[in-house]
This record gives sequence, structure tokens and C-alpha cells, in this order.
Amino acid sequence: MTADDGAPVLRPARPGEGGALFEVTRLSVAGLARGHYSAAQIEGWMGERTPAYYEALIARGGVVVADRGGAVVGFVDAEPGEITRLFLLPDAAGAGLGRRLLEIGLKTARRGHDGPVKVEATANAEGFYRRHGFRPIGRGFFSHGVGGDPIAIVKMEL
Repeated sequence: MTADDGAPVLRPARPGEGGALFEVTRLSVAGLARGHYSAAQIEGWMGERTPAYYEALIARGGVVVADRGGAVVGFVDAEPGEITRLFLLPDAAGAGLGRRLLEIGLKTARRGHDGPVKVEATANAEGFYRRHGFRPIGRGFFSHGVGGDPIAIVKMEL
């Protein structure tokens, strides 16, 4: 399932795709965070996450995936006031897909929320968010993690 131009189709995540979201996250971190985090941090990044963790996110609603030919290559999750997750497979990065997912995440984050939209950007994603108008407001550690070592992030808002 792709658009006529070969671009991935953005659609709601479906039950049973938790394993795909798990793999997109794992492979994204392994391929795109290298050079910004230590090997030990990358190794422990997924903490206690399992495909079931992502199935629960899907069941909650709001996860949108990028589907390229029937394979999930990226996804975004948001809640009022915050983009909580945006991950792409390394080979899907750099072609505008992140921007498309971010736009969807921003619509979700603004639904029922009038203030700034926040994101906890990983070190490797800070430039991406800056290019899309986010500004740094502080530093901290990823608050949506499940076990594993703390992951340093840049708190940003739009």
C-alpha cells in the first residue's frame, strides 16, 4: 500500500502491528542515534519494552504509521500538548517522511490543547525539530521510557 508516487501511505496503526513498531524503534535507534549516545545506551534503549508495549499504544488510539508496500517504516504518537514518539527506519529518513509524520502528530497534539506543543527530542533528532520550528527549553531524560538506562533528551516546544 503506497501512494501513486511511491511514497509511504500514512494510516492509523492496526492491532497486531506492535511488533512492527517495536522493530522500527529498535532499528531507528541503532541506526540513527549512533554517534550521539554510547553503545551501552543504545544497547539498553529498549529497556523492558516488548511488542505488547506498542500494542497497548495502538489500542489507546492515536498512533499513525507510514506504510510502504505493506511494511511499517515509521510512526508517530501524540497526545494533547505533546509529540510522544516519532521514529523512522534509517533507510526511510531524510526524504520528508519525518515531516509528514510530524504534521500528523502536531494535529493530534493540538486537538483540545491551546498551549505550546512539547517534544522530548533525542540528541540525534534535535536538528530535525529545530528545522520545524521547535525551540529548546531545557534538558532532561526521556520520560516515556520503560526500564533501561536514562536517555538524555532536549526538551523542546513549538
